[in-house]
Amino acid sequence: MINLGVVGYGYWGPNMVRNFMETPGSKVKAISDLIPSRLEKAQNRYPGINVSTNYEDLVADPGIDAVVISTPVSTHFEIAMKALKEGKHILVEKPMTISSDQAKRLIDEADKRKLVLMVDHTFIFTSAVQKMRNLISSNELGDIYYYDSTRVNLGLFQHDVNVIWDLAVHDLSIMDFIIPEKPISVSAIGLSHVTNQPVNIAYLTLFFSGNIIGQINVNWLAPVKIRRTLIGGSQKMIVYDDLEPSEKIKIYDKGITVGDNNPDNIYQILINYRTGDMWAPKLDGAEALKIEALHFIECIEKGSQPETNGESGLRIVRMLEAATESLSRNGKPVNL
Repeated sequence: MINLGVVGYGYWGPNMVRNFMETPGSKVKAISDLIPSRLEKAQNRYPGINVSTNYEDLVADPGIDAVVISTPVSTHFEIAMKALKEGKHILVEKPMTISSDQAKRLIDEADKRKLVLMVDHTFIFTSAVQKMRNLISSNELGDIYYYDSTRVNLGLFQHDVNVIWDLAVHDLSIMDFIIPEKPISVSAIGLSHVTNQPVNIAYLTLFFSGNIIGQINVNWLAPVKIRRTLIGGSQKMIVYDDLEPSEKIKIYDKGITVGDNNPDNIYQILINYRTGDMWAPKLDGAEALKIEALHFIECIEKGSQPETNGESGLRIVRMLEAATESLSRNGKPVNL
């Protein structure tokens, strides 16, 4: 039995606790949060659980094997490093840290102590994202041309990070997981419409060494909630809509074929449009966080690397850093 401590019982922490309580081979032994009323709610739901307003009590508990961190990103490094030095395995909410230097130091500490370090990129564990990765790895789509995503809604405004760190982190982690090639530079533009608050609308462009381009639109000021991604390939294309209740992925047998140039007219290029069938694969409806929790426990028991390990978390933080730097330089591309 893996005993866990959860630091942070605000927005995401209760979901973490619920899933680990229901995961075979794990048990949440203690919860820490700065706000006593949250701890009271936790005790009412889980009688007998240990609670504390000081996370160091939880980290120092020799009866706890792993620590789940669900706190503001600015606190991730300090909590995770102290927990690693106490010999605890770590599952940390996204983004992993506020800097790539901090991420690298956590990776080195976990490697030195042979501990599991996992990042909570929850979308990776959805059946939709797993299916897209399988389709791309099996060359079902052919050569990948683009990744184009829109993730917008009205709020929830964050005060410690901008909209890129809050929303684009999801799309960057999905893109990193399903597309084998990695971007080489990032360009970002954005604006803040609330005085003294972080950027609330942004557009990211990711450049690759090959014939791929990534585009991500994130916004806290949209009148509707949209979670839609288009992935274009030379053979087939995908529309991924996370808000669809059942058919989250639709695969279109559509594209173009380019014929030989007409030697008598150098301005004429023969382009033919191909329109075939559309199909929506059946997907597992299991809760992604439940699958993630089970994966974390299995990695601890087997001593294996998680799918969303520290290295993947570091790649995402580097992209976020580059995007933030590009924002400050009016969209000038920043190399990764």
